[in-house]
Amino acid sequence: MSPRFFGFIPFRWISAVIQLFKITKTYNQGRPNEFTALKGIDLNVDGDRITVFKGPSGSGKTTLLSIVGCMARPTSGRIKLAGQEITSLPERFLAENRRKTFGFVFQNHNLIKGLTVLENTMIPAYPTGEKHRLIKERAKDILRKFQLDAKALQRVELLSGGEQQRAAIVRALINDPPILIADEPTAHLDTELAREFMEIISELKKEGKTVLIASHDPLVHESPFVDRVVALRDGLIVD
Repeated sequence: MSPRFFGFIPFRWISAVIQLFKITKTYNQGRPNEFTALKGIDLNVDGDRITVFKGPSGSGKTTLLSIVGCMARPTSGRIKLAGQEITSLPERFLAENRRKTFGFVFQNHNLIKGLTVLENTMIPAYPTGEKHRLIKERAKDILRKFQLDAKALQRVELLSGGEQQRAAIVRALINDPPILIADEPTAHLDTELAREFMEIISELKKEGKTVLIASHDPLVHESPFVDRVVALRDGLIVD
């Protein structure tokens, strides 16, 4: 796999692809219901690894992933991605980083009902301006890899739970992002499907992907495929 560039820096040449410095996140600031979800997080995340963030509900896992994935801004602190400061980038540049750098797998899959598997898979690639024919060919190739090519023209709501999970992973990979972010990806999967998910993730790591997972599922954070587990509680890293 060729190196993926963020700016001018190859991801594969940098150990800590994500660096967080004193990251805090406060919601409803200045109001009676003010709540601080993250409290001064310092963290380096290495590339080509599977890192799992574990902790109870409300520990800050999802907030941390949303900040790392450029979906939310921290209240204070700094973020570096592949050695480059991204904390204060304008929204249009953050959107471009999200599209090119990250693929997202959500707890409820967020597949659009009424659309086919193929159509759902292609959606994240439309803003790139790439030709429709090329996006479609790439989507079909990835669906074939995940044994979903036979279901490509089927509406997503007719898929099984495991098939929907794989479709969500395919959609996350359509832009060939170097970093995959998954938020509670096994929450609605049985034991067999949860283990299948981790096997898929391990194969993606072998292909050079950096994978970040938020999960309180022992099948995830105790998986032999995981390289590092970061425990959070009350907005702090506790390990």
